[in-house]
Amino acid sequence: MTTGSATARRTGAGRERRRVRVDPEQAMTDAVVVGAGLAGSLAAVYLARRGFHVRVLERREDPRTPGSREAGRSINLGLSQRGIVALKEIGLLDSLAPATVPMRGRVVHTPDGTLRFQPYGTEEDQILHSVLRHDLNVALIDEAEKKGVEFRWGHKVTAVDRENPSVTTISPQGTVEHAARLVVGADGAFSAVRTQLGRGARTTLHQEFLEWGYKELLIPVGDDGRPRTELRALHVWPGDDGLIVAHPNVDGSLTATVFLPFDGRDGFAGLGTHARVREFFARRFPDTLTLIPDVVEQFLAHEPASLVTIRTQPWHVATAHGRGVVLLGDAAHAVYPFFGQGMNAAFEDCSVLDRCLAAHPHDLPEALAAFERARRPHTDVLAELSKRNFVELRDKLRSPLFLARKKADLVLHRVFPRSWVPLYTLIAHTTVPYGEALARARRQDRLLGGVTAALTGAALAGLAHRSRGRRGRRQVS
Repeated sequence: MTTGSATARRTGAGRERRRVRVDPEQAMTDAVVVGAGLAGSLAAVYLARRGFHVRVLERREDPRTPGSREAGRSINLGLSQRGIVALKEIGLLDSLAPATVPMRGRVVHTPDGTLRFQPYGTEEDQILHSVLRHDLNVALIDEAEKKGVEFRWGHKVTAVDRENPSVTTISPQGTVEHAARLVVGADGAFSAVRTQLGRGARTTLHQEFLEWGYKELLIPVGDDGRPRTELRALHVWPGDDGLIVAHPNVDGSLTATVFLPFDGRDGFAGLGTHARVREFFARRFPDTLTLIPDVVEQFLAHEPASLVTIRTQPWHVATAHGRGVVLLGDAAHAVYPFFGQGMNAAFEDCSVLDRCLAAHPHDLPEALAAFERARRPHTDVLAELSKRNFVELRDKLRSPLFLARKKADLVLHRVFPRSWVPLYTLIAHTTVPYGEALARARRQDRLLGGVTAALTGAALAGLAHRSRGRRGRRQVS
């Protein structure tokens, strides 16, 4: 491919001939990453470390520009073991520590004002780390630039050629075709790369929206400059008609995400006036009126955002001449946020892709195929677990039976730390693949169910025996 005019190939039926300019600085880039969010920036770091010349294309402006924080998205994240491992591998974890807040468990808020603490695990390192999305993204971009990665801001994808991998973008500088040996689509749940790849191809896409949405509220520090509630924990206000989850920030504030149905009197559609919002929070989440003095004003100032699950296949295409396109992160497997694994799964994608590239250094198509084989079955499991954890956070945290089971899990894990590991611990505090974690948890569930049934049977038999004994003594007397 040479500098000058070229015909941009567009995937799908009816290719449109357009005059585009092949990038004059480099006719063939080793790797083009679409998306400079968390997954794309981390993928760029890994690729640069492996020797690729990397260019990142992003439709938004540079997030380091003052006032450029993206509105409407959750800005707080819970970093767990899978993400921690990835950040360790690129040498960024220690420098990020001052920007994170450790969360050692959940604090559950009840309508009567009672607070219950539920630890995440039994070991000192079984904790999550709250971090601002913006701060983490900026750190990854800075690290990528140190590795020689080139970022192009304000570039919107208009076409992807899967036969001769390239990405066509439009920007204030014009339309440009970026050819590459490897194209990585890391451009989020509504990925332009995924859409372009699917045109005219045999692809499967499952997209599911939750009937609930979310808004974000800030729990500010108190007038004395101190946190208004326990900082080193994830705060949860459960309820079948509403849910709040709050992450702590390093400045002592917390970012609360309010999840509600879109429809209904107590959904976003029915909460449109000052009086209705105040009445709802006073009834359902009464302590928020103290924690968030302007809760009504904040609530009415924001539009609700949607929650989506994405499953797609295939994740990659490869050419006979050793080039390819691959999806990762939310572009391949967006999940609901209720297991806190969206970012962590995306980071693990980057780590696994790097290992596959290392295992097949001279066979890019096989590396991409190995990556999809290693990841897609497990992220499909994560999607189901995330849906299930929504029900747990919303309904079960108030159930005495559920809480007793959770305590039993932790006790057994403390007594048998290697042979008995709760599902949440396997997901959040290990790198056991998601599918294997679920299979192990199900085996433990069956075992615990059998033990419980045996103990219940023994107890009932004992009661029956004592009852017969008492009747016999009465007859003798």
